[in-house]
Amino acid sequence: MNVFLWIVQVLLAAIFVMSGLEKFTQPKNKLAGKYAWAKDVSLATLRFIGVTELLGAIGLIVPAAIGIAPVLTPIAGTGLAILMLLAVAMHIRRKEPSGVPVTASLLVLAAFVSWGRFGPYGW
Repeated sequence: MNVFLWIVQVLLAAIFVMSGLEKFTQPKNKLAGKYAWAKDVSLATLRFIGVTELLGAIGLIVPAAIGIAPVLTPIAGTGLAILMLLAVAMHIRRKEPSGVPVTASLLVLAAFVSWGRFGPYGW
């Protein structure tokens, strides 16, 4: 089970690094072409989401890998799960059903990592 948790953590971290870097570095008009919701939020909000995703990705891997403050790994997973819960709610509120399945899948995976690392395979 521990190996499976590591696989999920690495995959989630890779997804959130790519997404976070995109939201942190790309201009708003380019993001608005890819994400319909991006045109309705400020550039600062887009950057904040990007930084949050990047920090969450780092938190999924680094503390558990180096053994310093490994409690931060499930906390990072919980934070990403909350972020994805808010994203699902936003997609539902905006009547964008196409955005819900991927976001909900990321929510479930982040919650799974949190559960596993807070629970029997945690710090």
